[in-house]
Amino acid sequence: MPLPSTPLRKLGFLTIGLFDQDDPGRGHESTLGIIELGERLGFDSAWVRHRHLQYGISSPVAVLAAASQRTRRIELGTAVIPVGWENPLRLAEDLATVDLLSGGRLNPGVSVGPPMHYEQVKHALYPETADAENFGYERVERLLDFVRGKPATDFSGIEGFEVFSDRVQPHSAGLGRRMWYGGGSLRSARWAGEHRMNLLTSSVVKAEESEDFAEVQLSHVRAFRAHHPDGERARVSQGLVVIPTDSASPEQRAKYEEYARKRLPRTAAPQGPARLMFAPDLVGTSEQIAERLHAHAAFREIDEVAFALPFTFDHDDYVQILTDIATHLGPALGWRPAA
Repeated sequence: MPLPSTPLRKLGFLTIGLFDQDDPGRGHESTLGIIELGERLGFDSAWVRHRHLQYGISSPVAVLAAASQRTRRIELGTAVIPVGWENPLRLAEDLATVDLLSGGRLNPGVSVGPPMHYEQVKHALYPETADAENFGYERVERLLDFVRGKPATDFSGIEGFEVFSDRVQPHSAGLGRRMWYGGGSLRSARWAGEHRMNLLTSSVVKAEESEDFAEVQLSHVRAFRAHHPDGERARVSQGLVVIPTDSASPEQRAKYEEYARKRLPRTAAPQGPARLMFAPDLVGTSEQIAERLHAHAAFREIDEVAFALPFTFDHDDYVQILTDIATHLGPALGWRPAA
């Protein structure tokens, strides 16, 4: 077995929050229940994905506002909000509000790029400005400025009985240091470092200098830290799909193995014009998964993770997976549950 990497300091998980179109409330309640379970198990963070015009969480900030009132300690994150769907000023208001409601536990993760299926949705999303919208890094820069307290207007003061601020309100001090960028390329890793963000790496990267997933991800981690003012202390969280089977039933093990088998072919070579590389799903006992992670070049240089839950499993499956991660896999990686 390879020598262990740095002991894992922060253990988190990521869920997509799927729901049935005929009963969406049940799916959202399941997501909140999973977050509450994560806190009881000692996880450091819970993260939610973001989906529009699909049967997954479309409003992660609203879901995390609810989660903030049902938990007391666990950090709450988004992985990630594609800001092409958002007005940065309004998003900054929402993020600051939820951060205050949570007691400073919000970790917003964002990404850039045009909305998915933009040609089909642009007339509903931006009917008058569709061809003028800027979906580059500048959109995130605006969000960072607003969150960090830079003026949004040159007007402030009293008008009649109302008082106006020149910066986004409420302002949540400290939130600006907890902004994350979801990056899968060297360019985005460098940009995130230069703008003093934290870096979320996932199970998808662009094959730029190599076709070995771990080597590519490692290059992103190092590029990010090389361009961040905090250097080696800059925060990076790795998000791979891990499915421990320690307490799984035979039926669950069979389902998990079949899920990973169907997804394995896409990991063999870069996919599509963007040359995307996908990491294999890690299925097995916690001891087996820990051994594979200790051999993973990028994992060996990070001390935070947000392991991704598979998209299409049942609530009971997530309970089993999270319980095994917290009680078996986490300790095998040197992690200790939060009190």
